[in-house]
Amino acid sequence: MSEPLILVTNDDGVTSHGIAALREAAKDLGRVVVIAPETEKSAVGHAITLSNPIRIQELSKEDGVTGFAVGGTPADCVKLAVRALLDRTPDLILSGINHGANVGMSVMYSGTVSAATEGVILGIPSIAISLDSWTSDDFNFAGKIAKQFAVKVLENGLDEGVALNINVPSVPEDEVKGIMLTRQGQSFYEETFDRRTDPRKRTYYWMDGFLVQPDKDQDVDDVALAGNYVSVTPLHFNLTHNESLTNLASWKVFNNGNI
Repeated sequence: MSEPLILVTNDDGVTSHGIAALREAAKDLGRVVVIAPETEKSAVGHAITLSNPIRIQELSKEDGVTGFAVGGTPADCVKLAVRALLDRTPDLILSGINHGANVGMSVMYSGTVSAATEGVILGIPSIAISLDSWTSDDFNFAGKIAKQFAVKVLENGLDEGVALNINVPSVPEDEVKGIMLTRQGQSFYEETFDRRTDPRKRTYYWMDGFLVQPDKDQDVDDVALAGNYVSVTPLHFNLTHNESLTNLASWKVFNNGNI
């Protein structure tokens, strides 16, 4: 049996410290290929490139790891890897290690999570890993967690249509209380826009904001993370609200295609 093929990607860019740490964590588990955006693509969500060519640049070999820098989004990277660049379908996709947590509603915007969910669309077990810090480059413990779950997924697989979203607290390892299986919460950023004027007297806006955390239950992703637990959330993206199917049917305007 051939060794596992592991695709490593992210949204912080191919030269980021987080992807280097993830590559290092995965290198003993199989054949690792890094295919990631050439520049940072944070918060691009599940965008794909349709109107422009996607250019690639092959990376030099380092520690036996090969790969490509891609002039596109994280979802582009996964599509291109699976459909064009790799010689076979990966056994596992690892996306990260992201600067900043991806919890609550932020998973909808996250390029890191979207790379993993693109893997799910293509039928590949996938994990997104994020560190709860925008500034720290200490990805050592997050790398250990990534490796631990990569081993488990390679051994056991994941349910069809599901990706794992893992968030790691940015505290010393001995302060981490444990690993918690969690639900996606409802936390979101309340955006503010700072109105400014450039040297040519043109108005522009700079977005900022603050985090709103309405959840209190301990098994919610952002609550667990704030309590110094590693949060592990199984995500799927069938967005149908089943209760509304019943409620909307009561409107008596649907005829199931019969006109």
